[in-house]
Amino acid sequence: MNENVLVLHASVGAGHARAAQAVAAALALEDPDARVVTVDALDLARPLFRRAYGGGYLKLVEKAPSLFGLLFDLTDRAPRRGCGDALRRALQRWGAAGLLDLLESGRWDAVVHTHFLAPELACALRRAGAWSVPQLVAVTDFDAHRIWAHAPVERYCVAGPLAAASLRRRGVPADSIRETGIPVAPAFSVPADRAAARRAFGLSGAGPVVVQSSGGHGVGPVEEVLRGLLASGAPSEIVVVCGRNEEARRRLARLRPPSRHRVTVLGFTERMRELMAAADLLVTKPGGLTVSEALACGLPMALIRPIPGQEERNADVLLENGAAVRAASPAALAGAVEGVLSDEAHLAAMRRAARALGRPRAAFAVAREALGLARGRARAAASPGGAFAAAAI
Repeated sequence: MNENVLVLHASVGAGHARAAQAVAAALALEDPDARVVTVDALDLARPLFRRAYGGGYLKLVEKAPSLFGLLFDLTDRAPRRGCGDALRRALQRWGAAGLLDLLESGRWDAVVHTHFLAPELACALRRAGAWSVPQLVAVTDFDAHRIWAHAPVERYCVAGPLAAASLRRRGVPADSIRETGIPVAPAFSVPADRAAARRAFGLSGAGPVVVQSSGGHGVGPVEEVLRGLLASGAPSEIVVVCGRNEEARRRLARLRPPSRHRVTVLGFTERMRELMAAADLLVTKPGGLTVSEALACGLPMALIRPIPGQEERNADVLLENGAAVRAASPAALAGAVEGVLSDEAHLAAMRRAARALGRPRAAFAVAREALGLARGRARAAASPGGAFAAAAI
């Protein structure tokens, strides 16, 4: 019996896609006979909707992060009487009509979501009786905003207690929630050789290695952050990952660092597992996937300029558990980094805290939950009266 599993994400930032790829890879390893199809929901959307939904998010968080944070908090509150949610759903149905066609036309045994756009539309189909496929939603931050909570959804996979409590508060049944961790690529579950990783990037290992990550799109004050690191008095080897921001990569490559530091500037890379294995400290904005990957490696973090909203909440979890320090600005980064790197006991404690929070096999846990849903539906469909049984799942 070969299960058909659809994994849906939306290219709004890079994290949701990475989570989807992680789950798909884990599904293939857990059940090589399963048919797994991964789709970006925005690839099926109308061009205008796709540009506004994906591009609009990036512009808002880069140009007006405070406004984004205000909108995040307002929309996280219990809805009052009004047309806000209804208008959003109507716009999504119009913009993502191709996604609805995919859901209705495919012979899926389960659908996994790593972004909140598709499950809201899919749940509307189910409530209308037009679709009956079981769903799993993998929340990709450490807290769960109200927009993740929809019904009917058979399974929610979340980072930990904070997100689970938020979903329960919004009416999600406790027995449908699993604290699996945020899914990261299966490669993060395999121990890495630090010395080999450093050699692969041409790092000497003579001093601490600091990796500065700017996310897949390279947004934010990349140059300001690097200048803050270069002001640190602690000699270090710094690797800057600029993502797809080619302009920033070229600009940073022309900088001449002080002699106590050595700098390597990279563009987009799919070798973050190796880089994190090589690193002593990660300097980053606290996006859900990036910090989950770091935690899976037991890698301490210095957090800089979290996006108000979900990244602020991610930062709170990391700081409360001792896996990170925070710099209020790029100018303050030098002192924060120097303080960590010059205190081996503090750095070791942060490593232990990161390992304690890390869930390197989260993708496998999510995959097993999805396969359980898929097999239950497939068995029901194959049994006498299967059509009625499958519809009831």
